Amino acid sequence: MINVAAIRMQQFGVQFYQASLTASDIDKLVRFEVLNYGESGQPPVRGGKKKTPSKVNWDLLERRIASSEKAYQRQIIRRKIDELVQYYEQCREARDLPSIAGAVIISCDEKLSFEPANAGATVGRLKVPEREGILRAIDGQHRLLALHADIENIKDDDFTVPAIIFDRLPEDHVVQMFVTINAKHTRLNASHLVSLSGRQLYRDDALAAAHDVVRALNDREDSPLHGEIKLLGVGRGRVAQAPLAQELKKLFAGDAFGGPRKSADFRDDSKKFFVNYMKQVSVVFGAAWNGRKYSIKSANALRAFMRVAPDVVRKLDQEHVDRTDFRAIGRVIAPWGRRIGDLRFETEGAWKRVGTTVESLTRELKLALEYPEGAGV
Repeated sequence: MINVAAIRMQQFGVQFYQASLTASDIDKLVRFEVLNYGESGQPPVRGGKKKTPSKVNWDLLERRIASSEKAYQRQIIRRKIDELVQYYEQCREARDLPSIAGAVIISCDEKLSFEPANAGATVGRLKVPEREGILRAIDGQHRLLALHADIENIKDDDFTVPAIIFDRLPEDHVVQMFVTINAKHTRLNASHLVSLSGRQLYRDDALAAAHDVVRALNDREDSPLHGEIKLLGVGRGRVAQAPLAQELKKLFAGDAFGGPRKSADFRDDSKKFFVNYMKQVSVVFGAAWNGRKYSIKSANALRAFMRVAPDVVRKLDQEHVDRTDFRAIGRVIAPWGRRIGDLRFETEGAWKRVGTTVESLTRELKLALEYPEGAGV
């Protein structure tokens, strides 16, 4: 038996539990299964293997997914798992958003026992038989499969998943609940959501400015990231929006660009600055930017470039030039080409060898700006 913190709940005479499961609990106890149709059945995973690299070991993951005529889950969508794993990694690196904030819904095959904290309490310890595959997902199977696929990166973290657990829910009730949850989907256009976020949904000038910059980097044809940013997880781009938006939001929310008034004024020019800034980055690190075996467009690298942008702006202010001047930006960041170079971003080279983080790369970029000739480090 494993003991997990839980709340005993009841609705219309049905008792269930809201519990906290660790990543290792999920990895061991939950079984994954999809419906098949006998001999003419379909494979458990939908979507052919992509040419683009995936962080998911699909050979191992597909072996974990069972299929039977008695199951009720649909085929697993390969793209959805890939995108969720990418999102989990972004959350793990940024540490400012939970990756599985909403509860997954699970049914247990065997009897559960609950020990209240005291007589009559609804809070207590839930005892779950410690048997592999004893739990099965009603809602949230893709999220849990993505967690399983990314378990090597998550297992050492203090990671818990909120779960609604039913005790031996009848099969017809399980299927009815699954169909009710998944039968209808309301989809909003991603661009519409980006436009609303930080404005009509809730007023946040810093987030609105951050989204404006991200949209400019993705939409403007002269941007080196044109069409490459996956806005709200939608689109063909391979660069995630969330890490860039969160990094920019922090810059715009503070006084990074020279005090409250200057920072506020700079928002109007920020789209032009960041497009010109990233264009010059793509020039300084031309081989890495255009090469296939480099990590310069990874979340860590792009966040570091965003984080050091205020230092670039300060250098421009010291030269008394327009902050958006394309050539002036190029002069300021030129030392990066001499002191850092393309090989620093080679995925299987220095990038991997030194275990690059946002913080470590930011330090290197700042040092190269402060000491362009390499003196006094």
